[in-house]
Amino acid sequence: MEMGRANEDLWVFGYGSLIWRPGFPYAGRCPALLRGWRRSLCVYSHVYRGTPERPGLVLGLDRGGACLGMAFRVDAANRESVIRYLRAREQVTAVYLERIAPIILESGERVLALTYVADRQHPQYAGRLERSRMLGIVQSGSGRSGRNAAYVTETCRHLLEMGVRDRDLEWLTAQLNQLYKVEPEAVPSGSF
Repeated sequence: MEMGRANEDLWVFGYGSLIWRPGFPYAGRCPALLRGWRRSLCVYSHVYRGTPERPGLVLGLDRGGACLGMAFRVDAANRESVIRYLRAREQVTAVYLERIAPIILESGERVLALTYVADRQHPQYAGRLERSRMLGIVQSGSGRSGRNAAYVTETCRHLLEMGVRDRDLEWLTAQLNQLYKVEPEAVPSGSF
């Protein structure tokens, strides 16, 4: 896959936990729009927010629609190390496919960005689930990076701060807050 030249800055598009926990050095960030893909709780997590025996549910980019997320500009000097980091983080079970996609920055500028989309052929692809099913999975999921409920509520909070509405995440957050108090997640360095 063509990633551009090593002496060029890299753009990374984040739509879930990368928005609030990128985990890599960046020179700048701004809201951006990706067309042709939508944010969806469509991936079973077997590592970070669940296990194979008790999976969690995390976001992926699924076909169709558009997604408002966060674009990160990475200096050329950090380009290769950030790509390695993202591959280790996002492709731990190969449920995401690496893509270079055109995005529209808040300024209106169009750039190509590295992002990760859900692989519909992968066994961890959940597709569209009923909300009650999502809630059950999120309630019981916990993995290497913590509770699935904290992932959902933190992502929802950060999206709302950006002015982005996600009805599924908002519904799940409301249900989780009724069931038990979900504390904002501490953001330890180096964790996903």
